[in-house]
Amino acid sequence: MTVLHETMRPVLDGLDVPTDLLVAGEWRASGSGRRIDVRDPATGEVLATVADADLDDARAAVGAAADAAAAWATTSPRHRAEILVRAFELMTERSEDLARLIALENGKALPDARSEVAYAAEFFRWYAEEGVRLRGQLGRSPSGANRMVVTYQPVGVSVLVTPWNFPAAMATRKIAPALAAGCTAVLKPATETPLTAYAVAALLEQAGMPPGVLNVVTTSTAGPVVEAMLSDPRTRMLSFTGSTEVGRRLLRVAADRVLKCGMELGGNAPFVVLGDADVDSALDGAMVAKMRNGGQACTAANRFLVEDAAHDAFVEGLVARMAEVTVGPGSDESTRCGPLINTDAVRKVDELVRDAVDRGARAVLGGEPADGPGCFYPPTVLVDVPRDARLLHEEVFGPVAPVVRVDDEEDALALANDSELGLVSYLYTGDLARGLRLSERLESGMVGLNRGLVSDPAAPFGGTKQSGLGREGSTEGLLEFMEAHYVATSW
Repeated sequence: MTVLHETMRPVLDGLDVPTDLLVAGEWRASGSGRRIDVRDPATGEVLATVADADLDDARAAVGAAADAAAAWATTSPRHRAEILVRAFELMTERSEDLARLIALENGKALPDARSEVAYAAEFFRWYAEEGVRLRGQLGRSPSGANRMVVTYQPVGVSVLVTPWNFPAAMATRKIAPALAAGCTAVLKPATETPLTAYAVAALLEQAGMPPGVLNVVTTSTAGPVVEAMLSDPRTRMLSFTGSTEVGRRLLRVAADRVLKCGMELGGNAPFVVLGDADVDSALDGAMVAKMRNGGQACTAANRFLVEDAAHDAFVEGLVARMAEVTVGPGSDESTRCGPLINTDAVRKVDELVRDAVDRGARAVLGGEPADGPGCFYPPTVLVDVPRDARLLHEEVFGPVAPVVRVDDEEDALALANDSELGLVSYLYTGDLARGLRLSERLESGMVGLNRGLVSDPAAPFGGTKQSGLGREGSTEGLLEFMEAHYVATSW
């Protein structure tokens, strides 16, 4: 590995961070010999370079997974679980180094990075437990003609494509159930944050993972490389986390081979505060739901829909809290909001804010990109946001909170559901029965009722409408990587 910046050295003292492709248990350069720069979004400086896979590298990775598939599928669930438990232990032991690595390559504030590592490691422990407890079914057909024996078998070679915003958690949320189910896999992490994925793969090797069970490729030509893997006849599963736009394209490619697909796509989460809500509690939840990873999360609260009775107090409290957020490099201990991932992200956030202001919204905090180096955008609160503003209908991946005054719960529900996306919704009310009743009417796969955080390895994570297909986490996440196998017999 060539370290190109001194800030990487403290991390490397405690953590193995390979930067070549992992194929069949070997770390190797790409066939092209090309490299990809990995930059610190806080400074723009190059931290390191990683191998840039070509189509032959992609096919080799699928081949390695296919060669390892039969042996891994027949490995006992307990043995697979022991490897995952050891991976959990290693991630926990190296948690601070992993958090600092995430803070460097992702820009995430260290408290958020530490939380992500703990969350990511838990997927290894959760699926170690789930993998040994999966039960089949035995029943008698209604006609009485035969018995029905149902077992679950690994779907096969799986391609895992992960985004940059949670480089550890999005990787382990796919790797853990795939390996627990008995599948082998190829992971393609985002080129913005590949170092964390490679570090996690190295820890799995230390935990005893056999060669070829997990292969990792990074590439600057993601479209052709992923398409080559999906077109390979040995591939049977695609698990993708990313934008709805890219998800649509991958589904078209996967359709040609009728691949099983798990898709965790975009979100545009409403955060509804009703007039009877505890405003302080709603503000606590709002800061978690909005400012986790600086708003760069598919679960981020993007539309604050506040009933008139609570509106002014909520806005006043939100401005006060957002104004106190310290912005800076993620690796600084005092930082609570790091940079956006790159300059394109800053431009997109600024474009959406300007559109809202041009249509009549007022920026009562922030509203302009930060001066100086790095990809920073300050915490921003907009009020009087018109309902046709783009940022109410497009995902805002940044620390921007647009607040809309609503008349009543019916007005809030109508606006909340006015989206092609349906990943998560947040709802605050002082009446639990009312909250449960309205939660059933929110068109999203998940609801945070008087909570600003819904993610948990034990819970089924996923959305409705164009926010995705299938679920990750919980038992459902394991079954995504399995096929029901039915035997009809009599005795």
